[in-house]
Amino acid sequence: MHSKVKASLVAAALAFSLTAPAATIEVQVDQPGAKINPAMWGIFFEDINFGADGGLYAELVKNRGFEFPEAMMGWSKLSPSKARGQLSIHNENPFNAANPHYLRLESEGKDLFGVANEGFRGMGVKAGEAYNFSAQVRNVSGSPALRVELYGSDGALLDTVKLEKFSGDWQKISAVLHPKVTDAKAKLYVLVDGKGAVDLDFVSLFPDNTWKHRPGGLRADMVQALADLHPGFMRFPGGCIVEGSELNKRYQWKKTIGPVEERELLINRWNYEFLHRPTPDYFQSFGLGFLEFFQMCEDIGAEPLPILSCGIACQFNSGELCPLDQLEPFIQDALDLIEFANGATTTTWGAKRAALGHPEPFNLKMMGVGNENWDAQYIERYAKFHAALKAAHPEIHLISSAGPFPNDEHFKFAWPKLRELHADIVDEHCYDKPAWFLNNTHRFDSYDRTGPKVFFGEYAAQSDKVVSVKNRNTWECAIAEAAYMTGLERNAEVVRMASYAPLFANAEAWQWTPNMIWVDSLNLYATPNYYVQQLFSRNRGDVILPVKLGAPEIPTNKLFASATHDNAAGEVILKVVNAATTPTVAEIKLTAAGKITDKGRVTVLSGANADVNSFANPKLVVPVAATLTGVGKTFNHTFPANSVTVLRLKVN
Repeated sequence: MHSKVKASLVAAALAFSLTAPAATIEVQVDQPGAKINPAMWGIFFEDINFGADGGLYAELVKNRGFEFPEAMMGWSKLSPSKARGQLSIHNENPFNAANPHYLRLESEGKDLFGVANEGFRGMGVKAGEAYNFSAQVRNVSGSPALRVELYGSDGALLDTVKLEKFSGDWQKISAVLHPKVTDAKAKLYVLVDGKGAVDLDFVSLFPDNTWKHRPGGLRADMVQALADLHPGFMRFPGGCIVEGSELNKRYQWKKTIGPVEERELLINRWNYEFLHRPTPDYFQSFGLGFLEFFQMCEDIGAEPLPILSCGIACQFNSGELCPLDQLEPFIQDALDLIEFANGATTTTWGAKRAALGHPEPFNLKMMGVGNENWDAQYIERYAKFHAALKAAHPEIHLISSAGPFPNDEHFKFAWPKLRELHADIVDEHCYDKPAWFLNNTHRFDSYDRTGPKVFFGEYAAQSDKVVSVKNRNTWECAIAEAAYMTGLERNAEVVRMASYAPLFANAEAWQWTPNMIWVDSLNLYATPNYYVQQLFSRNRGDVILPVKLGAPEIPTNKLFASATHDNAAGEVILKVVNAATTPTVAEIKLTAAGKITDKGRVTVLSGANADVNSFANPKLVVPVAATLTGVGKTFNHTFPANSVTVLRLKVN
């Protein structure tokens, strides 16, 4: 355990201090306020930083269908000196018309000849675990066999399987590989053994150990990290990829359901967005599609929050507009999605859901219209969505956009217009330095309680500046976010939901930083920002309790607090952020409390400003829990320097 964490835990566990209090924290126990949305703290997923393909979607083969514009991207030719053969891309009589390209391997039979796939910055395989290989194969000439092999980064053979006797029609072949050693940079070989030619398509390699062991499913450790957050909701599929850089590159949910081999490949807008971080091999296979998103939400207990295009391409890119008189297909997509999620199996789209193996509805309650869109062109399109969706489904809460920044001209234009439209919830975003978050904890204190509610849908403190490759997930950023979250929680009557962004990043293929969870081909680590989110989500409470801070000796942007009541547990939950560089002794007053149990629970998250978690040291900044003693209606408590503390106190 890090020495600073040990010191913080000892300090936090002390119920009384010999030092005179420098602050008072008064919780008005008998004045419960507004109810807190059970889905208050959630997660935001976007396929950025190889978050889906190469990340959450557990497929290990890149460009499995040879559909990238460079059809052999991810693949390399294997031909020993004495081997003779050739490879070529064809599209005549394909396995599936939606993905028409396939690879033909022709060998003279003098030696093994074929191809290797590099995976997404390497294939991570673990010793002794099972990896399920499959492919569509068609014999063209001769009667060659295929050797399917895994090789390690040092060239060592990890496992091999021989497959033979293929017909002249497309057929799915499969095998199971068990690598002998763990390797983060393994490669998959597919080799022709014998004279002849075969066609090859939809080459796939999945770990058997996917989330819930679903074939062709999701990476288990990544989904588990999400489940461990206890998220109230999950927003998907973005983010800017919802809109696309042009409308024909937007995310269309109907193209992401059904058999995976029928889901058409689409270039990811993060493929070409940044000159300084190009990722020419970034495409969307949609193996992680809308059914899988809904299913994952169900698995981890999160409310689904899909976001759909409003008919505007990303305004940071082309800003292409669908004419207002041609918006109906976009609106119909939204209506059909509601039916897909909630409709009876006798409806068109409810029947499609049932046919895909999920007859029960997903209980969709909310939907976003547009992402970070702004100005009149957005408002007039949102108005059409709002009218149509509210007429058909008044039970669905609609999320509207206030633009990408928290107080610019786009933001100031949007709010009055959305208020006039009686919008349900307005999505606000902010990426800024830690100081912005520390200085804006009272942002929502003055918001109209009767107007539209707020979804603070994207935020993250930036250690350097927005879009900088030097941004890091430092504790300084995380504690600033925690301070801001106390303000969100105190104003839970207005702020109904909030989510950090982005969620995932592949350490070798990222476009944006900071991010909440970092992964490579084998491992992941959670950042300090992750643990801040976890503390708030796991200690949400049911109603707000008024809390007053008195800290005349402490700068106003150094001590922050919020309080809630957990009705089932009968506990006051007090969250305190001490952003000062020294410990702070505070007198805690539980005003108008009834009987109080003298023992409670305390969880502390602390570190130095520059501290970051890493693959080498994933637990440098993690929460530490202990028993709290000496609790009373009034008691002193020491809050460690640079800390986030959660006190759970049994109070009638």
